Amino acid sequence: MNTAPSSAPESPAAAPVVAAPTTAPAGSHRWLTADEQHVWRAYLHATTLLEDHLDRQLQRDAGMPHIYYGLLVKLAEAPRRRLRMTELARDAKITRSRLSHAVARLEKNGWVRREDCPSDKRGQFAVLTDEGREVLGRTAPGHVAAVRQALFDRLSPEQQKSLGEIMQIVAEGLQPNEAGADLPWLR
Repeated sequence: MNTAPSSAPESPAAAPVVAAPTTAPAGSHRWLTADEQHVWRAYLHATTLLEDHLDRQLQRDAGMPHIYYGLLVKLAEAPRRRLRMTELARDAKITRSRLSHAVARLEKNGWVRREDCPSDKRGQFAVLTDEGREVLGRTAPGHVAAVRQALFDRLSPEQQKSLGEIMQIVAEGLQPNEAGADLPWLR
């Protein structure tokens, strides 16, 4: 049967979704179909487990959370191992406040340093130090092994390609390019 729940739940996230009507009355919710709900919950479950798996591996092997590892990688790949703090926040998809806290922790470990921007008195660069590069070099093989074991070894080459294409479509749809977009990492 193709019907929406009979009474609207208080929280859409907690809604038991059976199936959506094929034509919804004006102002009604467009519920997920049973198949869509299955895919959505599988996605949430898998991404939660994957992020936890990678975070635990990095905490165990390097004493850092996954987000810090990602920041070090972005700096290592940048020209002269440096990025403007605003650019690093945008690339990492985190607020400038959260980035500032993360960089302070990385500075404390000696893995990153801040430098003033000569062309903008308010701007700063985050710079990967030699020690940070060494930590990244020691940590990367274990992290790559964890990613491979948790994700790529479980998928065929065709599934890997499909996953990449799907994630690209989702990312493009959620990352507006227009000026003035209300995104946390642009604030």
